Amino acid sequence: MTVQHEAPTTGADEALEVWIDQDLCTGDGICAQYAPEVFELDIDGLAYVKSGDDELLQDKGATTPVPLPLLQDVVDSAKECPGDCIHVRRVSDKVEVYGPDAE
Repeated sequence: MTVQHEAPTTGADEALEVWIDQDLCTGDGICAQYAPEVFELDIDGLAYVKSGDDELLQDKGATTPVPLPLLQDVVDSAKECPGDCIHVRRVSDKVEVYGPDAE
């Protein structure tokens, strides 16, 4: 039997964004392995989100949109992160839907 892991739906029209709490980042790079289009390790050994233009966003609390085709990879990153530092939230109300503070 094959088990498929799918991200729970948040509504097709709900935009999501992701950010990383660098104070909790352990620098394992799991996020960059799952979703290199969204995450990248910097020379300081910590993970950061990237803009749609592939620019590293190093400001504290910087967010980037979660592209729908990459949602599952971003969710898996949040689930597997040993530092519990990846936060995915709805843009509309800033409620975390995946990550350590998800309801």
